[in-house]
Amino acid sequence: MRVLPAAGAGMEKRNAMQQINQKTVLFEQTPIPKAVFQLAVPTILSSLVMVLYNLADTYFVGMLNDPVQNAAVTLAAPVLLAFNAINNLFGVGSSSMMSRALGRKDFDTVSRSSAFGFYSALGSGILFSILCTVFQNPLLVLLGADSTTTEATRQYLFWTVNCGAAPAILNVVMAYLVRSEGSSLHASLGTMSGCFLNIILDPIFILPWGFNLGAGGAGLATFLSNCVACLYFFVLLFVRRGNTYVCISPKKFSFRKSIVLGVCGVGVPASIQNLLNVTGMTLLNNFTSAYGADAVAAMGIAQKINMVPMQVSMGLSQGIMPLVSYNFASRNVKRMKGTVSFARKIALLLIITVSVLYFIFPGVFVRLFMDNPTIIEYGSRFLRGFCLGLPFLCLDFLAVGVFQASGMGKEALIFAILRKIVLEIPALCILNWIFPLYGLAYAQFTAEIVLAAASIVVLSRLFRRLETPSGAGEPSHS
Repeated sequence: MRVLPAAGAGMEKRNAMQQINQKTVLFEQTPIPKAVFQLAVPTILSSLVMVLYNLADTYFVGMLNDPVQNAAVTLAAPVLLAFNAINNLFGVGSSSMMSRALGRKDFDTVSRSSAFGFYSALGSGILFSILCTVFQNPLLVLLGADSTTTEATRQYLFWTVNCGAAPAILNVVMAYLVRSEGSSLHASLGTMSGCFLNIILDPIFILPWGFNLGAGGAGLATFLSNCVACLYFFVLLFVRRGNTYVCISPKKFSFRKSIVLGVCGVGVPASIQNLLNVTGMTLLNNFTSAYGADAVAAMGIAQKINMVPMQVSMGLSQGIMPLVSYNFASRNVKRMKGTVSFARKIALLLIITVSVLYFIFPGVFVRLFMDNPTIIEYGSRFLRGFCLGLPFLCLDFLAVGVFQASGMGKEALIFAILRKIVLEIPALCILNWIFPLYGLAYAQFTAEIVLAAASIVVLSRLFRRLETPSGAGEPSHS
């Protein structure tokens, strides 16, 4: 795939320069509020659709009223969560590298970074599938499958992992690559096309009036949906060939040291952050399970409700990353700082409003999922604890997004370790001991207060350093 600027002279060169100028208007000239909304709104909507998509398999399989089929989806979940570590490694890492290279007008690095991210993700997906196929029996035992649930879990994993790891990973990574050049709408449309198709196909493949495939049908629907999402991105790149910086040409793939270090410098911390989040959630669920099934159900519902504003915060931080990266690399500190400041104001206004509603009317939201007095009582108290941490979590996400956009992988990794290992996990243990069960919901709040304060300090220092004549520039590895 040809990547601008194209080689040549005369008319071809002038056309290339015109296309470059059109691409950079969003990053350099569009008013900050408009640019933020143009980039962030599609990403936020895509994040919210992903929440719905993640619930689809569980919901439709649950309609079978078959515990074995439900267990299969639940048992396979950790394997699917492992995809996110690869997504963050090559998606976040490559997109950050690409946007910063665009800001420097280093188009060769842009094309090589996108090719490295694409083929590394493809290779990782294929390797993941092979390993899970070869070691399927030990994997099933590790996941907790027994003689009753093994076959259903195997059928679900066959489509989602054995066949579907590569398209599931490429779908997300290609969205990051497309978003890196400011095409946030197309990135979100590609992701959402797969999500909506999955929701449509699930009942057809799962339920008795359709193909009646149970958990295996849910896996097949997920596989086909991810393939369609990938197809969307391939068609998009073909249609926009010659007018896009995203390059998937094998000729541009290499293990050039600067590319590998630049991508991994941001991607590895993002990947570790995802793994730590999974660890924290698993520990929280284990603590809660000691108090019985009702407590577990209520905690799960509260987490799902709390996930909505969390995804909004995450979508905003990811959405503005290309704008922050570009202006960081082009040394337009004023525009970079203005972007972060505007995003922070909008995010806090929205998240604080949601938090107040959650705190005042928690029972209303819990009742939407289950109209059970015990569940509502538990869930209401959990939700009140969770919602207190949302505004601080919003600041944390925004800071980490700026770190990733600026190539500051070390700072992003430090925040991830502080958040889970140093603060939140110890807080879970201590608060559960002091305030049994209900203290668990306040661990995130305790950790995020500290991190929010730290994020303000670190970002202030970053901007002060960038505003000095000798302070702006790329991290040494980039």
